[in-house]
Formats: sequence, structure tokens, C-alpha cells
Amino acid sequence: MRTGKLDNEVLNDLILKKYRHIRSEVKGSPMIGMDCAAVDLGGRLAVLSTDPITAADKNIGRLTVNISCNDAAAAGAEPIGMLVTLLAPPSITSEELGSIADELAEAAVDANIDIIGGHTEITESVTRVVTSATVIAKSLTEKSLASAKLHRGDSIVMTKSAGMEGAAIVASDFADRLGDALTAEEVEYAKSFVRRISVVKEGIYAALNGANAMHDITEGGVFGAIWEMAQGAGCGVVVDVDAIPVEDVTRKICAAAGLDVYKLISSGSMLIACPDGDAMVEGLRENGIEAAVIGKAEGDEIITKDNRPILPPQSDEIYKLF
Repeated sequence: MRTGKLDNEVLNDLILKKYRHIRSEVKGSPMIGMDCAAVDLGGRLAVLSTDPITAADKNIGRLTVNISCNDAAAAGAEPIGMLVTLLAPPSITSEELGSIADELAEAAVDANIDIIGGHTEITESVTRVVTSATVIAKSLTEKSLASAKLHRGDSIVMTKSAGMEGAAIVASDFADRLGDALTAEEVEYAKSFVRRISVVKEGIYAALNGANAMHDITEGGVFGAIWEMAQGAGCGVVVDVDAIPVEDVTRKICAAAGLDVYKLISSGSMLIACPDGDAMVEGLRENGIEAAVIGKAEGDEIITKDNRPILPPQSDEIYKLF
């Protein structure tokens, strides 16, 4: 099978549709486009999500913390604690292992969460460090957004810019692929994107200010997240590609590495479906978060403004470099 996440159809047929929903406390079964689960613990909703980090060598501790916290934030929940599994090959040194733990600890403090447990193991089953984290969060509203859907007529708001995580990974792990396309300063700037990949702040703001649904933009990039959001709601979406914010350095990296920025892993950016996109953008900017309206939920097709179809997400662009 190819590298990366399973195609949505394969994921659904081989795995998701086999899981049965039998407990009343569980509010929603696993499905495409839903990255979190919500559990009713006697009147208060707990939101849970789990994610691995497999496509990065550097900054793996920070990515581990932020990626899982982002899923919880997209469900309108505030992260509280995290369980971390860390698998490392025998070639790792004690200094390298300790450095990953330092990074996990620092990122947890920045995210205002506790690392409450997990598992660490040296194993020949992996050839590079792999982490998997499960975050526990509390819902900020009476109804979790974990299984929420965009509504027809909603604006689609995007925060920050596309391809940030992908650009940071390329700059950190594959700088040799860039040739002289970027200056040393631009490479360092792209590496710094790893410190901007939390979407907890915008998730909390949007949850409390009228969001109908949210989706953090991970593997598959902006187009993949839009497709999943629209497919999950059974609604069409029209996207203004020119309105999607992309940093100049990210465009340069994608051009040099032969990557499509709109299909590149983009942790640090959030899609927010809401009735009034302009008001949401204004509120986010007042809270120091750049945002733009990039589309609208309407019609029955998932297309760009110039009528090009947005297709189901395939393997993320980043895997072209492996």
C-alpha cells in the first residue's frame, strides 16, 4: 500500500464501518472528516483525539503536542492532558532521546497541558522515531463540535496560511532539495513555522463565537480538509483559491521541491464554518490571528471558483520527498 493516510474510501471500507456504536455515553461514531470523539461523563463532555507523527525527524516533540491539541481545538474543546507513546530505533542516543523529552515538556507548557502518561520503547520495529499522542480535552460549550457539520450558506474561514508545517519540514529535514532557491534567512524563517502550528487559540475563540464546525488542516492540505468538511456535511463548497493565504517563502519551497501547496500538510491553519465570515475574521484578527474568508458552503459540488473540482485527498505532497 502507498505511504500516508489511507484513501477515505479504503479507510471507511476496511476499518471504520466495522466499528459498532453500542455505548450511550459515546456521542458519535468514527467517520471520515471527524478527528475527535466526545464522551458524556455525566453532564460534561470530554473530547479525545489521537495522532501519530511519522513525517518529521526534527521538532517531533513540538509537533506531537500541537497536532493532537489542534484536533481537540477543532472540536471546540480546551486541551487538558496528553498521553504520549514514543517508539525509537536502537540507533538513537540517550542525548537524542532526552532532547525529544525536553521538547515535549516545553511544548506542553506552551500549550498549557500536562503530559499525564504514555509509553517509551526502543524497538527494531521502527527505523526512525515515531510518536503517537492522545489528548484529553473539555468541551467549551454544552454541545461538542466533534461531530458538528457546516451548514449550507456558511462562510469558510481559514486562519494563518497554507503549507506551514510542510514548509517547516522541508526546511528542517530536506533543505538539500532546495538548492539555491531560498536564502539562508528564508530557510530559517520557514523552520520557525513549527512554533506557529497551534490552532488552540483560534479554536477556542471560534467555538465561543458562532462556529458551526471546524477542521484543522493536516495531511492532504487545504483542499483535503475542505473536501472532508464538505463531504461530511453532504454539502457543496465553492472555494476562491486566490483568497487562500500562502506565505512567499512557502511558495518558493513548494516550487523548488515540486509540491502542490494546496495539498501539503498545513497544521497551524484552521477551517472555520460560520454564518458570518467577515465578523469571524474581524474577531480573530482582534485576537492576533490572521484569517481570511476563502469560500462558501453552497450547491452540491466541491469546486473552485473557476469550476475546477476539488478531489478526495490522496497521499500528502510531503511524502514525495521520502
